[in-house]
Amino acid sequence: MKLKHTLFFLLPFIAAFYGCDMDKDISIDLPTYNPQLVVEGYLEPGKPYRIAVQESASYFDAPTPPLVPDAEVVITHNGRRINLTYKPRLDNRTGFLYTHSSEEIMNGKPGDIYGLEVTDGKGRKVTGFTTVLPSVPIDTVEWRFNDEDEALLLTTFQDDPDKENYYRYMTHRDSLNHDSDRELFSSDKLNNGKLITYGSNYRYERDSNLIVTLFHIEKQYYDFLSSTDNAKDANGNPFAQPSRIRSSVQGGLGIFTNLALERKTIVIK
Repeated sequence: MKLKHTLFFLLPFIAAFYGCDMDKDISIDLPTYNPQLVVEGYLEPGKPYRIAVQESASYFDAPTPPLVPDAEVVITHNGRRINLTYKPRLDNRTGFLYTHSSEEIMNGKPGDIYGLEVTDGKGRKVTGFTTVLPSVPIDTVEWRFNDEDEALLLTTFQDDPDKENYYRYMTHRDSLNHDSDRELFSSDKLNNGKLITYGSNYRYERDSNLIVTLFHIEKQYYDFLSSTDNAKDANGNPFAQPSRIRSSVQGGLGIFTNLALERKTIVIK
């Protein structure tokens, strides 16, 4: 009987609790957001100079950063100043949307240093530097089948023991104009001077056409990739700490680097 009396005693409080209107509008005064220039540039030997310049936006703004038509972009190399023209285009081969370009071909050699200067009508200025790296040859690309006739992929290359190296590895199915099938980036801290092998799980069928790319990247690009990857993981996760993008440029946000790559196309048989 004691339990029954207790329940009767609590019923009025339970009814009052559930009868309350729990919705309440809360106004939060957010600080004024100051947009920054966002720069993305990847110099590749044998390709024209191409740079993307946009403007950052608040978290609550539209997801696509606005373009900056009045931005002026200059590449510097060995005392020369190469002016890029504002002409937004989409590279159908890679899916990269660039805003400024030049018909001149980038023919830098390992060790060459290139600079970037971006200015706009609001007085903002972004600068950056990149040192051209040599490509790292792919030693072997091989595959192995399991009992279900599924193949894993193994890509092996030799690390230089005399340098601190960073790598980005990607595989694509059929072409480069869509998202990669597999991507990773790493340093050589645990494998300095050794043969390094990147592998996959058993995911490929016979006659799969794969494009394997090994990038030899700068530390600043490795840091940028790591931070953007962490930011993606933290976005929308209430239990994750916000991650700050580690830019390689000064005066704004973004990355300016060079692409030293080795690429092979294989068909799994």
